[in-house]
Amino acid sequence: MRKIILIVILFNCIYVLAQKKLETTSGKVFFEASVPLFEEISAVNNAVNCTLNLKDNSIVFFLKIKDFKFKRDLMHTHFNEIYLESDKYPRASFKGVVPNFDLDKISPEGTFLKINGTIKIHGVSKPITVSGIFKKTKNQLQVTADFILNTDDFEIKIPSMILPKISKKVQTHLECSLQ
Repeated sequence: MRKIILIVILFNCIYVLAQKKLETTSGKVFFEASVPLFEEISAVNNAVNCTLNLKDNSIVFFLKIKDFKFKRDLMHTHFNEIYLESDKYPRASFKGVVPNFDLDKISPEGTFLKINGTIKIHGVSKPITVSGIFKKTKNQLQVTADFILNTDDFEIKIPSMILPKISKKVQTHLECSLQ
């Protein structure tokens, strides 16, 4: 019986040591492009894929544009058909690296680290650096980041008659719990 327990423990240790990636398919991206005195423009996507490679500290995020949910169906339609053209550009992605990432140095309170990479939205790629907060819990690594994206950087055209009602500076919030 002791041998069986020892083998099970050893197998679990080897599995943990061999694990080279942390990932999720249920990350969350929230954005807001509201302008004061006009209707709130915000959406959430709860199907963000993220993979952190522990060997080279690379990190990848991708999401389907059509997975953003709005409070109003008409906003969802306009977002997909007019602004992001999701039939032509169905995904957004980020590929980068966390240069100073060391899983052993991540605290439960949160460790601030820079994330450098390239974000691709609407078929346009742009280099970006974001400050992320990494928190280690028992079974997960939580990653959060807040940053601003400019619609002009991604050639997203906003019709002139609607321009006063939509901010070109899009407040963006990311949350992922990686396992």
